[in-house]
Amino acid sequence: MSGAAVVVTGAGSGIGAALAERFAAAGARVIVNDLDAEAAQAVAARIDGYACPADAADPAGVAELVDVARRRLGGVDLYCANAGVATAGDADDQAWETAWRVNVMSHVHAARELLPHWLAAGRGRLLVTSSAAGLLTMLGNAPYAVTKHAALSFAEWLRATYAHRGIVVQALCPQGVRTPMLAAGDAMSSALLDATAVTTDQVADCVLAALDDDRFLVLPHPQVAGWYAHRAADPDRWLRGMNRLQQQTEQRDA
Repeated sequence: MSGAAVVVTGAGSGIGAALAERFAAAGARVIVNDLDAEAAQAVAARIDGYACPADAADPAGVAELVDVARRRLGGVDLYCANAGVATAGDADDQAWETAWRVNVMSHVHAARELLPHWLAAGRGRLLVTSSAAGLLTMLGNAPYAVTKHAALSFAEWLRATYAHRGIVVQALCPQGVRTPMLAAGDAMSSALLDATAVTTDQVADCVLAALDDDRFLVLPHPQVAGWYAHRAADPDRWLRGMNRLQQQTEQRDA
């Protein structure tokens, strides 16, 4: 990471802030992005980085972010597409639209801006923060589960399409992480995730290790790999188990 030019979106708190701090400690030059300008500036000040408040779900915001990185850092070696949202309440049309824009299209916009330069250079690295929900599902939150599946699918497509041209694409898929997003979640999220939630520093450690071996799936919760294999091997059995979990949660909340 020494001297690397890194962009981290959604870095005003949570996983993004931990990644920015860890990369900077390893010698990287870091652009800290967040929709919250004050939060981005606070993290940037702590790590001697550069704050670039912008909407990572807006094409113009992403174009501005990448342009700032090229002007200040001379390019982008690693882009962490970390911004995400878990919409609360009923899954109305607005919740679906917000989840789609932030959890999926932010990655599409980033790839459009980055790929032409990376392909010309023959190298580049994109880390997409999906979720274990993208490998499995997330009971109680359809927009989150569906859009995290889509984010993972896009990352897979990019990896399959561009790996031979020097582009490394990785998908970060944690379960519960002790962040403001988890703290603001509903009762079902807490019941399912709290017991095994890890810290943001643990996630950052896992990411640093994954950068060394280029693995596609970055799993701070190693048990997710086994569940993912069971899901693929016997979908009907896996879905029966998930439905039992749903019923247990409903009974507990009744």
